[in-house]
Amino acid sequence: MSSKTVRVLRWIPALFIIGVSCYLSSKEHIEAMPTFFNADKLVHLVCFAGLAFWVAFGFDTKEYSRVWIPVVFVMLYGAFDELHQSCVPGRMASVYDWLFDAVGGVVGSVVYVWARRNLRRRAE
Repeated sequence: MSSKTVRVLRWIPALFIIGVSCYLSSKEHIEAMPTFFNADKLVHLVCFAGLAFWVAFGFDTKEYSRVWIPVVFVMLYGAFDELHQSCVPGRMASVYDWLFDAVGGVVGSVVYVWARRNLRRRAE
């Protein structure tokens, strides 16, 4: 398999998450959401941490000094997601949701670099 093909395939998990996220953002109501106080903030953090992990994988982020790349990508997507939600009847945009998206972006990117480094060390 060529290196170009591998680089393209690395983006499949992130693109899948983006697709699911767009679909869910288009729905007026999501049935299976947790109901505790500010549960939506936790959902944003966890989902965007997962997205950032796979975006860091797509970018092949190797150093902590480069985590800003997937973080900015996730923050821009989070802003788009909030704007998209503002156009869906029954939904609204929230700066706080976007902030939790950004925090998730940092968490997911850092976890990816940490995991990549530790898995490489163990393999050597």
